[in-house]
Amino acid sequence: MSVTRDLRGRVAIVVLVGARIANAGPPFVTDDPEPVEYQHWEIYLASQSAHDADGWTGTAPQLELNYGAITNLQLHLIVPVAYSHPTSGAHAYGLGDVEVGAKYRFVDETTWRPQLGVFPLVEVPTGDSEQGLGGGHIQVFLPLWLQKTVGSWTTYGGGGYWFNPGAGNRDWVFIGLEAQRKLTSMLALGAEVFHGTPMAVGTRGETRFNIGAMIDVTDHHHLLASAGSGVGGGFQGYLAYQFTFGPD
Repeated sequence: MSVTRDLRGRVAIVVLVGARIANAGPPFVTDDPEPVEYQHWEIYLASQSAHDADGWTGTAPQLELNYGAITNLQLHLIVPVAYSHPTSGAHAYGLGDVEVGAKYRFVDETTWRPQLGVFPLVEVPTGDSEQGLGGGHIQVFLPLWLQKTVGSWTTYGGGGYWFNPGAGNRDWVFIGLEAQRKLTSMLALGAEVFHGTPMAVGTRGETRFNIGAMIDVTDHHHLLASAGSGVGGGFQGYLAYQFTFGPD
């Protein structure tokens, strides 16, 4: 597999991120349907990494912005600085593929009913695919997410379809499930498992897992981290500082 195609795969399945709140979504790959509150902001300064036999890929850093534009609707932007460090070949560092999206929750949670939402994403090919810093084509993800909270436990999951054009590429499906528990007023721990079908001709699907922690240092300052592997090995990790603010 080429370095460029390998990066596309790992950016899509391991470094896939979207707009989420402090207690759902990041630091996990699986997303949730809960948007940022109206007129509130989330700002992440984060780094994501993936390693396998072909080397390292990831972002260092990436800036993520989420804004509650109206009730139940948030706007989303990620601008990453990407790197590619293959075991053989040239290393590269520069602008990666920019991600834009919008999350809309169309069913609110009740005592017995989970909340439901959609979160379409577009990967804009701003990264240099020849250097392994981007996919080289516009990619679109159309997912459905659901979430339910019972006491100190929250679980969310779902999945969607990736449109993945380009020579040798295949459209593919992502599914994931996460569960977490609020242990104290500051600390929550969670774990997830997720799977992606083959995204390129001649490749296999992947099932992977993560464990993670979310620390609310204050009402506005948060730390998030996760790490995990796949059934066949490898490593993926995420680390972020999050700043949240908005009207009282």
